[in-house]
Amino acid sequence: MGSMTYNAVTVEFDDRTLAHLHIVIMQQFRRQESFAMSWLDSLASGDGRSSIWLHPEGDLYFKFAGSRPPAIDRDWLGVLTESARSSQGLVVTNEEGQLVRALGVRRS
Repeated sequence: MGSMTYNAVTVEFDDRTLAHLHIVIMQQFRRQESFAMSWLDSLASGDGRSSIWLHPEGDLYFKFAGSRPPAIDRDWLGVLTESARSSQGLVVTNEEGQLVRALGVRRS
């Protein structure tokens, strides 16, 4: 299980999902684009949905649990990238297009 920390919020996802999010978010930031990102909350934090506003000037840190990068699915990257560029922002989905539940969320 890896994590993405943005300002004071840490969201945990499995490493494969996180690797795809890392690529999509970095692509958006390289273009100096800001966007919303949303996901389903973990059951432990209330079974709701969360959203944050990401912008290139924010403090962003990715921590992967495994030492080997997972295989990247270009089709999945395309779906996530299209989502990030949409008016609703990056909605975290899996390869089958289903919403992804965060494994945990912490606020510092």
